[in-house]
Amino acid sequence: MKKRFIAGATCPKCKAIDTMALTKENSVETVTCVNCGDQMAQPEEHVAQGVRPKEQVIGIFKPD
Repeated sequence: MKKRFIAGATCPKCKAIDTMALTKENSVETVTCVNCGDQMAQPEEHVAQGVRPKEQVIGIFKPD
């Protein structure tokens, strides 16, 4: 399992900067704050398809 840090990212819970690490395991990307332990996971495909058409995505992070 590789851990990659996301430069400039701010934790939504503790507001710490440069503490967000991205890991990918079993095709699921998880972002974890190494400061407070808060986690976010990519949405399941059926959830992502439920996004309303008028909502906009600014960008999708795709690691190498």
